[in-house]
Amino acid sequence: MTEGVFAIFLLVVAVFAVSQAVVVVRQGFEYTLERFGRFTMTLRPGFSLIIPFVDRVGRRINMMEQVLDIPGQEIITKDNAIVAVDGVVFYQVLDAAKAAYEVSDLYSAIVNLTTTNLRTVMGSMDLDETLSKRDAINAKLLIVVDQATHPWGIKITRVELKDIRPPADIVNAMGRQMKAEREKRANILEAEGSRASAILRAEGEKASQILEAEGRREAAFRDAEARERSAEAEAKATTLVSEAIAGGNPQALNYFVAQKYVEAMQAFATSPNAKTIFMPIEASALVGSLGGIGELVKAVRTEPSVPRSSVPSVPRG
Repeated sequence: MTEGVFAIFLLVVAVFAVSQAVVVVRQGFEYTLERFGRFTMTLRPGFSLIIPFVDRVGRRINMMEQVLDIPGQEIITKDNAIVAVDGVVFYQVLDAAKAAYEVSDLYSAIVNLTTTNLRTVMGSMDLDETLSKRDAINAKLLIVVDQATHPWGIKITRVELKDIRPPADIVNAMGRQMKAEREKRANILEAEGSRASAILRAEGEKASQILEAEGRREAAFRDAEARERSAEAEAKATTLVSEAIAGGNPQALNYFVAQKYVEAMQAFATSPNAKTIFMPIEASALVGSLGGIGELVKAVRTEPSVPRSSVPSVPRG
């Protein structure tokens, strides 16, 4: 009976010893191994054997990337404005032994270190800078906190500010400032548009006047040219008639007078201001002129000896 109890006792001790010797580390974790309270090695994920009653697992360290919330706090900026800020910190343990034995409370240490550096960084900036340069604040915090936590065997991957809340009166003032700035820009744009429109309108009027002046000049030039050609033709006709008269043929003068008389009568007849014309002139004058034209034609036909130059060649007007 005693031997059976002793055997059972030995069996229980053996099972307990085996259970203490076998350690299974889950993926994403690392365990520190202590021998009589002293760190000896780090157990990687998987199956491991240790010496029971001599070695024991010290700390179970999470090696995955983790996130810590930075509690909200009020910070006084460089221009004495109070803003409420909260954020998050992403970190990952790279050395399990340092994370376990170099700092007492890793999570609390990271939170307090980030909080104090956040006050330092944002306290050196104006309110407008804290609101507009969030990326710069995140970058500065990342560098400072990562350097401070490097001896703890961790890596700060990201530091993000979740929210920056200025006081209500400052928010209202900023809203009025933004509205005034937008109205100012709108007025400037409207003034610039009016100025550009006036300039374009003036340039258009200038170009129109220039084209109109050029048109008048061209028309005057062509009118003068036409009058010059008409005067040249008139002078040439007069010269030819004078030569004909000087050559002994006075009928050419009747032809010239009759032609002008007919043109004058045509102008009176086509005048838009008078439909009925009373002309106190003798009709025999017109008939006499026409008779002179007939005699001139007869003289040309019956006197072939008269040279051609004696008959005026009146250009057609």
